Amino acid sequence: MVTVERKTETVGVQRRKFSKAEYYRMAELGFFNGQRVELIDGEVILMSPQEAGHATAVGLVADALQVVFTEGFTVRVQQPLDLGETYEPEPDVAVVPGQRRDYSTAHPKTAVLIVEVALSSVDYDRTIKGSLYAKAGIQEFWLLNLRERRLEVFREPVPMPDQPFGFGYKSLRIYLPEETVAPLAKPEAKIKVADLLP
Repeated sequence: MVTVERKTETVGVQRRKFSKAEYYRMAELGFFNGQRVELIDGEVILMSPQEAGHATAVGLVADALQVVFTEGFTVRVQQPLDLGETYEPEPDVAVVPGQRRDYSTAHPKTAVLIVEVALSSVDYDRTIKGSLYAKAGIQEFWLLNLRERRLEVFREPVPMPDQPFGFGYKSLRIYLPEETVAPLAKPEAKIKVADLLP
C-alpha cells in the first residue's frame, strides 16, 4: 500500500480598496449596472433590494422628520454622505444642516441625525454602519428595527476599540411602538414610534 501525501497551498486573498474618485469612475462606466451600492471603508457594498415594508418605512420616517426639521435643516432620503476618502454611505434618511441647494456641488459631510431602516440587515446596520457613524461624529443614529418592530436610538459617539471602526455609541435606548421619541437636535418634538412603522 502506498500513501500519497498532498501538500496544500494557502492562497493569500488580497482585497483592493477603492478611493472615492475610483468609485465614481466605476459608476460612470456603468460598472454597477444600475445596482444600489455604497462605499464603506474603500469597499463597494451592494445594497439589498427593498421590499415593500422597508420602502414604506423609509417614507414614513422621512415624512415624520420633515414635519419636525423645517427651517435650517434638510431631510435627505437614500442620498450619499461624504464621510471621508473611502466612505460614502447612503443612509435611508439623514437630517443635515442647511438647505437642499447647499449641497448642489458636494454631498454633506455630517448630519444631525441618521436613520437606517432594517429588516434583513439589522446586525450589519447596528454594528458596521453604527460604528462608521460614530467614527464620523454623528451625535445620533436611529435604527428602525422592522424585525422586532422597535426603534433603537444610539447617542454619544465614543472611542470603542472593539468596534469595526474603533468607535461606537455609549448610549442605547429602545423605544417600543406605543412610545414617543425626540431627536437631540429638536428636543421639543414628539414623534410616535408607531408612526414610523409600516
